Amino acid sequence: MKKHIMLAMAAAALSLPAVAQDDLKTAIANDYDANLKALFEHFHATPELSHREFETAKRLAAEISALGYDVTEGVGGTGVVAVMENGDGPTVMIRADMDGLPVKEDNKLPYKSTATQEDIDGIVKPVMHACGHDTHITSLVGTARQMAARKDQWSGTLVLIGQPAEERISGARDMMNDGLYKRFPKPDYALAFHVSSGQPTGTVEVPLGIRASSADSVDIIVHGVGAHGASPHKGIDPVLVASQIVVSLQSVVSRTIAPQEAGVITVGAIHGGAKHNIIGDRVEMQLTVRSNNPDVRAMLLDSIDRVAEGVAISLGVPKNMMPEVIRSKTESTPPTINDEATALRVRAAITAAMGDDILHEEPRTGMGAEDFAYFVTPETGVKGVYFNIGGTPADEVEDAPSHHSPFFKIEPEPAITLATEAMVTAATALFEE
Repeated sequence: MKKHIMLAMAAAALSLPAVAQDDLKTAIANDYDANLKALFEHFHATPELSHREFETAKRLAAEISALGYDVTEGVGGTGVVAVMENGDGPTVMIRADMDGLPVKEDNKLPYKSTATQEDIDGIVKPVMHACGHDTHITSLVGTARQMAARKDQWSGTLVLIGQPAEERISGARDMMNDGLYKRFPKPDYALAFHVSSGQPTGTVEVPLGIRASSADSVDIIVHGVGAHGASPHKGIDPVLVASQIVVSLQSVVSRTIAPQEAGVITVGAIHGGAKHNIIGDRVEMQLTVRSNNPDVRAMLLDSIDRVAEGVAISLGVPKNMMPEVIRSKTESTPPTINDEATALRVRAAITAAMGDDILHEEPRTGMGAEDFAYFVTPETGVKGVYFNIGGTPADEVEDAPSHHSPFFKIEPEPAITLATEAMVTAATALFEE
């Protein structure tokens, strides 16, 4: 009840004149036809991998610099930071991620990607914007243009971020480690959005609490003793040890954490052996670990160590050959949790300006992660709101390809224009202090 009262009061306080909102909507629609449509198709057709967003960053910086922002490139690797100072007031940061994925696009879009690129591991891979980041950076340019054109409607400092390597959940931390909040104005508020193929176009979802789970990448190297496949008693089979570890890890979530807590341990890759009749001496495993609270996160990670060693001992692996469990120092992020009071303000501003029926609410069914969390950790004191924008017509949502699929696609025009309108509306409201 209290939340509904707060939302209603905030909506009344932040309501924008209909004429002004109609003007914004029309301006964004015109900009889409004149500029953003072609820009989106360019970004979609020329994706780049995490930490390799060289041309993407260059184009993004050029687009925003042309609007009068003070733009800095190369922050945290390939990150872009744009600043516009406009009198006294709070500092609001808007972030968009830039990277694509090592996926070969498989659809009939006229602007589909055929790009390939050498990844950070030295392997040339196909590249696709299979998660909608092309939508995000296109909307960032649209938002930059509308905010620059409406400087009489807000006062404060606007910071725009083109962030690298979200798909490796490391780019936000890289930018922070490169002095983002020391070299540039530290925000009071931070905003971001994600387009969703599983959400109807024309809708906005603004969670009041958790938006994304924590994520940790973990590698396990299982050691064994090679032998002939016909004489397994003369070796120690690392494939058997690894297989038992995979099975045993599934009991961690079901039997270690409380039933009402959420957790995931997924073994996404397992590599070992060379031939049918050879017992090898090494198996490599790659895991992703997800949770929603720090205590569960620590428990899951500690349990992986315990299970790997315990299984190895039970199968006769010598003490000096125990599995190596390696937690990634770069591919790791805490959960992204919206500041509730700020999320209520953003909801109120959007519904007051764009109508109550625009809101979409749906229970979380997965444990996707997002490194926007590094910009808004409790230690930073920055109040963050991360919202979702619908990307698929309502009658096609049920059969829409998932994110990270080679068939992934969204409807760019309604997603980009709505995201830009929602972001301009939200940012303007947060400047009103």
